[in-house]
Amino acid sequence: MPIDYHHDLNPAQFQAATTLTGPLLVIAGAGSGKTRTVVYRLARLVESGVEPGRIVLLTFTRKAAANMLHRAADLVGHGLAAVRGGTFHAFAYGILRRHAERLGYGQGITILDHADMESLLAEAKERANVASKDKRFPKRATIAALISRCRNKEIALEEALAQDYHLQQFQDDLERIFAAYSQLKRHYGVMDYDDLLFELERLLTEHADIRSHLAQSISHVMVDEYQDTNRVQARLIRLLFAPEDPAPNIMAVGDDAQSIYAFRGADVRNILEFPRSYPGATVIKLEQNYRSTQPILGLANHLLTGFRNAYAKNLFSLLEDSRPPLWVRTLTDRTQAALVRACIQEWAGEIPLTEIAVLFRAGYQSYHVELELSKAGIPFRKYGGMRFAEAAHIKDVLAFLRVADNPADAPAWQRLLALIPGIGPKSAARITNAILTADSAALHKMTATRPMLAEVLALTDALRDMDAPAPALERILAFYQPVLRETYPDDYPRREAGLEELLHIAQGYTSRTDFLSDVTLETPEPQEAGDAAVILSTVHSAKGLEWDAVIIIDLVEDRFPSRHALLDADALEEERRLLYVACTRARRRLALFSPEAVTTQAGTMPARPCAFLEDAPEAILARTRERLAPAPTAPEAPSLSASPAGAIPKDGGFCRHKIFGRGKIVAVVPPDKYRILFPGFGLKLILQNYVEMEA
Repeated sequence: MPIDYHHDLNPAQFQAATTLTGPLLVIAGAGSGKTRTVVYRLARLVESGVEPGRIVLLTFTRKAAANMLHRAADLVGHGLAAVRGGTFHAFAYGILRRHAERLGYGQGITILDHADMESLLAEAKERANVASKDKRFPKRATIAALISRCRNKEIALEEALAQDYHLQQFQDDLERIFAAYSQLKRHYGVMDYDDLLFELERLLTEHADIRSHLAQSISHVMVDEYQDTNRVQARLIRLLFAPEDPAPNIMAVGDDAQSIYAFRGADVRNILEFPRSYPGATVIKLEQNYRSTQPILGLANHLLTGFRNAYAKNLFSLLEDSRPPLWVRTLTDRTQAALVRACIQEWAGEIPLTEIAVLFRAGYQSYHVELELSKAGIPFRKYGGMRFAEAAHIKDVLAFLRVADNPADAPAWQRLLALIPGIGPKSAARITNAILTADSAALHKMTATRPMLAEVLALTDALRDMDAPAPALERILAFYQPVLRETYPDDYPRREAGLEELLHIAQGYTSRTDFLSDVTLETPEPQEAGDAAVILSTVHSAKGLEWDAVIIIDLVEDRFPSRHALLDADALEEERRLLYVACTRARRRLALFSPEAVTTQAGTMPARPCAFLEDAPEAILARTRERLAPAPTAPEAPSLSASPAGAIPKDGGFCRHKIFGRGKIVAVVPPDKYRILFPGFGLKLILQNYVEMEA
């Protein structure tokens, strides 16, 4: 039965699927049927007489290529196994192994897996005479990741370390290891994963006969997710065609607005400059969205208008809904979590838990939400970052509070004793036994030769008299900070952010026991992948997925967009693209949360809302602010209802107090009080006569 392209495809998809010659760029907006278009174009090529073996389909996962080929085969009614489909690296390997000797690999090609790479790095470290005994020196896995980042982004180690500032002190040693590693690969005749692309480029650049033969065997190249290609991948695609070919049959499919992997080496300029790289290219835009309702796309389109360099597009949908996305301004990031939980409970009446997702910029930002969901008995799964209570550094710190709360907690004792250098499992067991049996003589003998043990025991004694968890945690962190950097030298900055959040959470408690109960409370864990559970995910991990309802949290400057992005125009553009990706994961409901204050190491600080939302027209966002009732317990029961019109100045209102200094008015408490957020002091209820309003 012939394929009815007109019936099965919308006009833009049809044009893309039936344009078979010359350079073609398909800008596929989120949810616009990109895969369907690629599949139908594959079928059209085969129907028009192109031999499947002369078609190259390059994707970023084997699964994506297999899915496209399977669907296209179903359309044409026969197998398409001859199509050279797969990842860039698999395609490169297939060519390199046939020409290994031309590059000096006389014994063929051996590819190093991650374990092999780390083993070779150990040898490289020895050959480079790097014998650092500094525990902060990066582990082999970290060095391997650094090498890969430098290769994929084509940057020098010095530039990479500017982003990993805690490793800058080891730059000279790392340079020598990098050089020795490269020499060893040549000596043994092996390649790592990233070498595949660069060695293929070298093969095709240095050997014109091989390039010519390859070009003659290829008639069409199709590249999926073109916005995620790096610089060497873009160069390789051009090398697949004869240099004299002015209009190669290349189809690139992607969305510049979804380019969010710069940290992996993806270069958005590849897709932006495609028409310049391939003069005369046809550009087709897929703008009809089949996933989201039109109100959600209204916000997505607003985000699209803010890019400096982009393909103009206007997404539209036939899925109508009267409910626009909701933008909630909460008082703090703690009350934000309570409102997110309330929102989930409200939606759960009409939407399955598995179809609700909470998205965030970085893994640690979900900690408050995790606690709220656990307390409410709502199961969840987390992707992109470890669950709060499972992180090793969180468990380390909580062990101190546990023994203060219960001196007989042997597992907690053994965990914190393991932090002391020279104390292994057997020693920890003996010390724990001495503590539990109050054997002062044995303890005196053990601490005589272990001053750090004496310090730990003195600290745990002091903690027993501190019932408020926040001051206790401050004492613990003063001790633990150097331990953290010694124990986790590769990623301690990320872990420090998690501990900062733990301290923030503790500030909402007056009882150590209550705090421990909530933090260590187990959430009901789904037994099977199909069991009902809310999804918590970083936006990067959510790319390519979709849910009926999506909540995005921490939409404030320094968090989303991230702190480093505020100082770099290109990075800020990527943050806007990241928010676009997050919003377009939602099918029916979308809620965005921006706390007006967040807790940092400097205390509770006012937070500026995400600028990407501030300039959104009133019609495309339903705005509401958390309102506090005058009752002292109101912060524990936040409300999503909007504040009365005129009750708070439009910009939030700033004032000054003789003791607390400058603060932001977040609520009017009739008849004569303000609730004010003071940096470093938190929320205070102040009589109006005791503050001076700023002009």
